[in-house]
Amino acid sequence: MSAKPRIIGLDVGDKRIGVAISDPLGITAAGLETIERTNLRKDIQAVINMARRHGAVEIVVGLPKNMDGTIGEQAQKVQAFARKLARASGLPIIYEDERLSTISAIRTLTLQGVKTGTNKSLVDRQSAAIILQKYLDCHEPPPSA
Repeated sequence: MSAKPRIIGLDVGDKRIGVAISDPLGITAAGLETIERTNLRKDIQAVINMARRHGAVEIVVGLPKNMDGTIGEQAQKVQAFARKLARASGLPIIYEDERLSTISAIRTLTLQGVKTGTNKSLVDRQSAAIILQKYLDCHEPPPSA
């Protein structure tokens, strides 16, 4: 198998942005870093710097839809951030439904024996990895027979 371009996954929140990256084969996602939000310009530049450092060709952004599938206030904030990120980076942005990703991240970390109550940045990275993994799973070519 040959290496594929990397993809960055984001879990964008009001206080932090969890960042994940795909492996060189485009099969798995792993948490990379958590950006503590300061201001929009710096937040966007931090994501761009990571994307460039890892040679990412696209960015998957978790879209926090309401449980009924509608777009609420938080999803609108995320979309506004993603539009600005797309303009500043020149990279395509793909939205991935992130409903229940934080709950899944907490469960996964808890099963690994990690205390999540005081480690929000780890939860955000894990959420970003779950969002990106969901995207990779849906867009992976079928194995050849």
